Amino acid sequence: MIRDQETIKQLVDLIERFVRERLVPNEERLATEGRLPDDILEEMKALGLFGLTIPEEYGGLGLTMEEEILVSIALGRTSPAFRSIMGTNNGIGSAAVVFNGTEEQKQKYLPKYASGEWISCFCLTEPEAGSDAASLKTTAVRDGDHYVLNGTKRYITNAKVAHTFNVMARTDPDNKGARGISSFIVERDTPGITLGSVDKKMGQAGSMTCDVIFEDCRVPAENLIGEEGEGFVTAMKVLDRGRLHISGVSVGVAERLIHDSLEYALQRKQFGKPIAEQQLIQGMLADSQTETYAAKCMTLETARKRDSGENVSTESSACKLFATEMVGRVADRAVQIHGGAGYMSEYAVERFYRDVRLFRLYEGTSQIQQVIIARNMMRDFS
Repeated sequence: MIRDQETIKQLVDLIERFVRERLVPNEERLATEGRLPDDILEEMKALGLFGLTIPEEYGGLGLTMEEEILVSIALGRTSPAFRSIMGTNNGIGSAAVVFNGTEEQKQKYLPKYASGEWISCFCLTEPEAGSDAASLKTTAVRDGDHYVLNGTKRYITNAKVAHTFNVMARTDPDNKGARGISSFIVERDTPGITLGSVDKKMGQAGSMTCDVIFEDCRVPAENLIGEEGEGFVTAMKVLDRGRLHISGVSVGVAERLIHDSLEYALQRKQFGKPIAEQQLIQGMLADSQTETYAAKCMTLETARKRDSGENVSTESSACKLFATEMVGRVADRAVQIHGGAGYMSEYAVERFYRDVRLFRLYEGTSQIQQVIIARNMMRDFS
């Protein structure tokens, strides 16, 4: 829920201006260089963007879910890779510590995440464990006052620049399900960590992902988050919030695509008049606006329910499913409205068309969201 309307309005206005004046003009630079420019990174830190959701007592802004959605929509109006580096500090990289960490862990890590001094990342996916996350094979074996980690994590966002890795590993080899998995904070300079080469992806250039390999990596037992066997359950709580955040980002991207498409359609002339006056073009614009509005409404409503303490597992999956599929359709229409120009890299819609494809894959594919929704429906019915 919104705690103070004027304060959140000032914050969103500030971020919108930063996006408009600093990020949008540097989108091509980000895509070309394949990394976030240092000057932009420092400005993000100064604005407090790395601590948006981290509690105020640890140096963050402590945004509510509804406030976070408004911010994520504003950040969505530029290349998703800009948001990616600080998104993990606010979401899957730090949330497990916020939800289930000890006070010592919170005092040690959260202020560094909030300031942007340290970058975090979330290590769940493996070569043979993605949607079926409970089948992961990375192990953590207790050895005195340490755990010894072995395994490989794949497609890990920010791994190349991360200072800490939030690692899901199996601590109970006899339990092949979710309850055999625990979560650990592993610092970058811990011996036994090897990073793979940066992945070459379809889109989101500048958002660096790579493999993380753990070989006899000794992690202090005090770096276990919560109790043994709680890691996967905590991860699911983290993903519930993350799915709402991605829904908000999808709305922001869709709004940017609609703006660019409308601007082009008003300028581009065919048959003696702007193509915006052609009814078939108007149909695509209207469908995009309608679907974006629907996604925005359902995401904000679910955020308010979460802030009030309700269980929104079904609703957050529904938001993620609808919003990420929606922005894919909007991106496709944006390219169509631009015609041949939409296939050229000089227009942002070409880049966004590739960028948004990832939204339907990470933090649970669209098909996984369908499974979650249907299973919850059946459980509630019975």
